[in-house]
Amino acid sequence: MKEWKPAKWGLMILVAICSTSVQAQQTQSPGVHAFSVQQAIDYAKQNNVQVKNALLDIQIQQQTNREVTGMAYPQIHGTIGTTYNPNVATQVIPNFIGPAAYQVLVNEGVKDGDGNPIKMPSDFGFIAAQFGTKFSATAGVSLSQIVFDGQVFVGLQARETLIKFQEKKAEITEEAIRANIYKVYYQLVVSKTQIALLDANIELLNKLQHDTRIMHENGFAEKLDLDKLSVQLANLQTEKVSALNQVQNGYLGLKVLMGMPVKDSLMLTDSLNDEQIKNGILELSEFNYTQRRDYQYADLGVALGEFDVRRYKLSKLPTLNLNGYYNKSAQRNKFDFLGDGSWFNVSAVSLQLNIPIFTGMAANARIAKAKLALEQSLNQREALKINIDNEIESARNNFSTAVSTMDYQKKNMELAETVFQQTKKKFEIGTGSNTEITQAQTDMKAAQTNYINALYNAIIARIDYIKATGRL
Repeated sequence: MKEWKPAKWGLMILVAICSTSVQAQQTQSPGVHAFSVQQAIDYAKQNNVQVKNALLDIQIQQQTNREVTGMAYPQIHGTIGTTYNPNVATQVIPNFIGPAAYQVLVNEGVKDGDGNPIKMPSDFGFIAAQFGTKFSATAGVSLSQIVFDGQVFVGLQARETLIKFQEKKAEITEEAIRANIYKVYYQLVVSKTQIALLDANIELLNKLQHDTRIMHENGFAEKLDLDKLSVQLANLQTEKVSALNQVQNGYLGLKVLMGMPVKDSLMLTDSLNDEQIKNGILELSEFNYTQRRDYQYADLGVALGEFDVRRYKLSKLPTLNLNGYYNKSAQRNKFDFLGDGSWFNVSAVSLQLNIPIFTGMAANARIAKAKLALEQSLNQREALKINIDNEIESARNNFSTAVSTMDYQKKNMELAETVFQQTKKKFEIGTGSNTEITQAQTDMKAAQTNYINALYNAIIARIDYIKATGRL
């Protein structure tokens, strides 16, 4: 008999293992939630850690933009300081006093002790003098303003694109979480059908076992027939226990994916049938690459690369800055700046033009590097187009195949159930053998397993196709 091995359950278990938020969430009071798939997605938008961090990245970018904007505004700083000079610096300067004094004596015709007119000496030497005081203080305000800087202006122009870049990244994260929630949610919905089929089979075997026991007591069946039914019944009950355990793990995985505390109770309110899976999925209007969020993200990456090229090109232009300051200064031989004494005004306004003449070819290297990075972004965008085309075609083929397989397996399951019922009637009236009914039950169980697997594959294929076409 074919074992039921839904490969997609690995997604749920992986989600449960990889989550980093479980321990924190387990400390919360348990709650009860009855969610449709859309409610589960809405809950995840508010509570999934990856989504929350992606939204925080947008806020971080907003603050970065404010930082860039702040560079374009005037920068005003206030300063206050004091200096103590234990030893005021001594300066040796030419003796400028002697010539003036001698000039007066010469002009007045004064004579020396020998009666000779005083003459101007050829060298008056130097004077050692201290300039300054023991204490000085300064208080003032300064202002600087960028009048023109090409790199700052490009940064200002790129602010909106940078925000959109982070927003699109958050949308891609949300889309990935949304796709996984759809898959896990509907897998759990389909698991109800699987459990119901197992219960129905157990009930059938119980009834068959009861009837066979009566036939055995009346001599129309062998003890071996009862033993075979007991083995089949035990196998079904074991399979049900395993399936229920997988379903329980699936619920845990879905809770973690949503960011829900694992102790909370979760019930799924949506249902799913074959027609819902097939409904309108291949009725797709003309596709445009811009419908895909990852392509929009790549587009924004190209735009940011173009901003980088412009920024480095404008770095070769001159920059113009306006600066000014107004200070008050005072000097004292004692630390007493609040008492009597003068404070002197010092102020200046300057306009500075910085002209890059030679930067060691660094600016050209930065421009070339930015152009190469932009070319990489363009190549990646073109490669993404090819991948999108391949993804859409593969998803369309997979979905068409999955739907056809699901329809075939459903008909096959219904046929196997009919064969089992007919074989059971033959056995009950004594015209059929135990071997026939055992084989019919085995075939019916295999057909049911194939149908459940086909149903799972169709759900996954549907979601993958919707995501590939940018409609998720």
